[in-house]
Amino acid sequence: MSALAEICINKGYNVSGSDMTDSYLLDKLRNQGAKIFIGQKKENISDDINMVIYTAAIHDTNEEFVAAKEKNILMMNRAAFLGQIMREYSNSIAVSGTHGKTSTTSMLSTIFETANLDPTILVGGNLSSIGGNVRIGNSSHFITEACEYVDSFLNFNPKIAIVLNIEADHLDYFSGIDEIKASFNKFGKLLPSDGAFIINGDNENTKDILFDVQAKIIKYGRNEGNNAIITDIDFTDTGFGIFNLSLDGKSLGRFELSVPGLHNIYNASSAIIASLISGIELETVRANLKLYKGVGRRFETKGHFNDALVIDDYAHHPTEIKATLAAAKKIKRDRIWCIFQPHTYSRTKSLLDDFSEAFFAADKVIITDIFAAREKDPGDIHAKDLVEKLYQNNVDAIYIKEFDEIVDYLSKNVEGDDIVITAGATPIYKVGEMLIEKA
Repeated sequence: MSALAEICINKGYNVSGSDMTDSYLLDKLRNQGAKIFIGQKKENISDDINMVIYTAAIHDTNEEFVAAKEKNILMMNRAAFLGQIMREYSNSIAVSGTHGKTSTTSMLSTIFETANLDPTILVGGNLSSIGGNVRIGNSSHFITEACEYVDSFLNFNPKIAIVLNIEADHLDYFSGIDEIKASFNKFGKLLPSDGAFIINGDNENTKDILFDVQAKIIKYGRNEGNNAIITDIDFTDTGFGIFNLSLDGKSLGRFELSVPGLHNIYNASSAIIASLISGIELETVRANLKLYKGVGRRFETKGHFNDALVIDDYAHHPTEIKATLAAAKKIKRDRIWCIFQPHTYSRTKSLLDDFSEAFFAADKVIITDIFAAREKDPGDIHAKDLVEKLYQNNVDAIYIKEFDEIVDYLSKNVEGDDIVITAGATPIYKVGEMLIEKA
């Protein structure tokens, strides 16, 4: 939302908006002339407002939503508004998938920006090279994340679409994996016949989303049968990926990353393909991809506690946790601590068995209370249920409720050659910051 507000300001509109708490993003908007309210109240909807943009997280009982309706103000959800903006760009790239959207969007952003293509970028994290989560360019290139939650991405108008993976998630909205795959298929059908649908061909669910898609389909992965094939994978001592990639039988050569993990090799492969389709020279893509050093809350090195390495990651789905811990395993260190805060009751309950098998690569696991986000506590799931499941799977896991108690426990038990990873789409990153301050 802050990125869309900044685009509107840049186009000359008077922008106001609200949030529940203050942040550096709001300070940035204030400095650009936006009027910001803390707290969502009906008084914030003044008579001179011409249009109200709202997110999927806003319910129809929200005071501002109700006030806008009563005043008959034109209203549009965030995804539909973003879709209208995308119509203004001839080369719009939408990055979708259950995992990896922010990292892949940031990789593309680094490639395009460093190639001097002056793209407009919307990314779901803090990308240091653009100074935040948005960059406003003056070219035909537009790069954005595309989330499937509440079918948001079906409002978009992409020329190129990437599907990084498809798994069961957002089960507070979708009935199951079949409905999720149907949504991704509709997403593919949005593409024009001269567009491109770039698909992770190794993911078991992507094969079911390709029917009636008019755009060119390009599948990538390690398996034979993909259009782009990843081979000769290696990792540096810091876990950074190195790999070869071929496309339609032609070798594109070797690529080196400055971010860790096999999952980022897959992310990078999709970014390479989208960049080449957009007309960027191969050697420029190769050089610029290596310049990408990560984005906030995606395997982000926060610092050290004494000599122990402290890392934060947004991982909040079982597959993401596995990928994060696998990346940590590539780093030449001793024990891995994972401090995890589950995100939403519905996800924790529906994927409890998957979560119980996601932490095998960690030596020590600490689970804290579920972060409710948009939900209310149903009373039938607790963080302790996950700890019990982990214990049954012989994972060394404990439950600690308060962040300061977690920090105190870590400070007494973490050793110099350990890795401490905070994980979750929640304020759990504060634990790492508090631990570093305690050093």
